[in-house]
Amino acid sequence: MILHSYFARKFLWTFLGVFGVFAMLLSLIDIVNELQDFPDLPFLQVVEIVALDQPKANYEILPLVLILATVALFLRLARSSELVVVRAAGRSALRALAAPIIVALLIGLLAISMFNPIVAAASKRHNDLVNSHRGGGSSVLAISSDGLWLRQGSEKGQTVIHAARASSDVTTLYDATFIAFSPDGTPLRRIAAQSARLTDGEWLLAGAKLWSLDQGGNPESSARQIDSLSIPSALTQDRILDSFGKPEYISLWDMPSFINQLEEAGFSARRYAVWMQMELASPVFLAALVVLTAAFTMRHTRISNTGISVLTAVMLGFTLHYIRNFAQILGENGQIPILLAAWAPPLASLLLAFGILLHMEDG
Repeated sequence: MILHSYFARKFLWTFLGVFGVFAMLLSLIDIVNELQDFPDLPFLQVVEIVALDQPKANYEILPLVLILATVALFLRLARSSELVVVRAAGRSALRALAAPIIVALLIGLLAISMFNPIVAAASKRHNDLVNSHRGGGSSVLAISSDGLWLRQGSEKGQTVIHAARASSDVTTLYDATFIAFSPDGTPLRRIAAQSARLTDGEWLLAGAKLWSLDQGGNPESSARQIDSLSIPSALTQDRILDSFGKPEYISLWDMPSFINQLEEAGFSARRYAVWMQMELASPVFLAALVVLTAAFTMRHTRISNTGISVLTAVMLGFTLHYIRNFAQILGENGQIPILLAAWAPPLASLLLAFGILLHMEDG
């Protein structure tokens, strides 16, 4: 028990040291980038933008930090011959790894339970702040129980759009209603359409009916049926999806209710369900990276090719990370089941890591 506590403390302090170094480097790089993007902003506002982006940036590099922390820990233990003493005392590699694995699991659990809500809130605030400084405005989309609401604007006024439902990529609206307002807020016209498809710079409406809302007139008497109609728009699919809410903008604790709200409104929540399961599986993946890295670094420093072993461990960790991201894309596109996309890569990585470790230790 004393030995496990010793390894756990050393691994935790090593992780915190590597994490702190990367946090400072990312902050300095981000400050330089934001000063180039916003040269006219006061320095304190640039610092605010950078500070809001740091939780997300450090959260994303957590697997890399754990890999490097594992490398640093076991190389240091090897140089001090502590690993030799542990093996001479009859301790196997798996027992020596128990403490780092538990610490990695705890780090992953703390990350998704406590750090994730902070990342979500900071990322959403960062996105809104950057958009406001760039003149993009705030969110253009809202979800309610009666459908989807959009807003678009230009120098000619604002247009409020409502749709009963939409396609999974939010580029085609069904049972859509467009209400145009003048710059002073006066309603100008109302258009109801069976469908509205967003293309480059315009909405293409099919089966439309147009009412003129001029004061003093009878809108219904002057209403016109139009088979197809084009309405200019500055909206893009990326902007709508960003306003729709990227998964990382939503806390893991709020994700189940958000998914239920989307499904009740008739929209696909697969992207968010995959992301939630990926987050829940992340502690297992972090533990797999620790085991995988330790398999290549739990060696005596006198053994040759230590540098190649470290490089192999890091590159293999990156490979597993990209495979996991690829599985996420397949899950979001509906090509594989959600649970398979989220849990198969971490579990397979863990089994692969233990297989390599047993082969390296016992041959």
